[in-house]
Amino acid sequence: MKKNKYTYVWVSLIILIFGIIFIPRIVDRVNTGTIVENDRMNVKDNSGELAYVLSDGKKRRVPSFEFYNQDSLVISDGDYRGKVFVVDFFFTSCPSICPLMTENLVALQNEFQAENNFGIASFSITPNVDTPSVLKAYAEKNGVTHLDWHFMTGDRKKIYRLANEGFNIFAAEKSDAPGGFEHSGLFALVDKNGYLRSRVDDFGNPIIYYRGAITENQGENDHGEKEQISILKEDIKKLLEE
Repeated sequence: MKKNKYTYVWVSLIILIFGIIFIPRIVDRVNTGTIVENDRMNVKDNSGELAYVLSDGKKRRVPSFEFYNQDSLVISDGDYRGKVFVVDFFFTSCPSICPLMTENLVALQNEFQAENNFGIASFSITPNVDTPSVLKAYAEKNGVTHLDWHFMTGDRKKIYRLANEGFNIFAAEKSDAPGGFEHSGLFALVDKNGYLRSRVDDFGNPIIYYRGAITENQGENDHGEKEQISILKEDIKKLLEE
């Protein structure tokens, strides 16, 4: 009986020590978002094949879409067939992350300027404002020259459905967000067959998306999140060789 009593005391003491040391650390990581940073977005090298992004156990394909681009031409998912391409959701009047995203996409454009099998698909989340002429001016202002970089506009509901359900890249109207809209700033990478691809994290799971709002020159942002444009370039090259 006395032995059991001492055992309970020791177990209670171990639990107490664990609580004092580790629980505050766990709570802090949850509050600061570093669980996602350290456990989900740290990536391995790309020495192996890039992973397929799965949904219900099946490879996720790019959803069908059809919108007008900056030249008032109808562009669909079919126009990207046979190409490796990057997808983003933005708006031309965005005062926060979009300029960084566009800067990074221009860097990708310049890196793969001579690649006929590379493209970029940029969808406006303010299509009522971002008409083809507005998108054309934005493209010219930012030095867009790649023939397969299309800035797309069209039906607002279809664009938001494509973002939030098709790609699971968050976009929403929010009055207190910069510019009145909130979006993630993530880039999706698509292979020549229309499948979403990415390298894997430290646990062997696809990272799914790449951070698009931190430049290579920055290295990391104020939250300690590292840039992923350099690894995105590497992964695009790998898919172009497949």
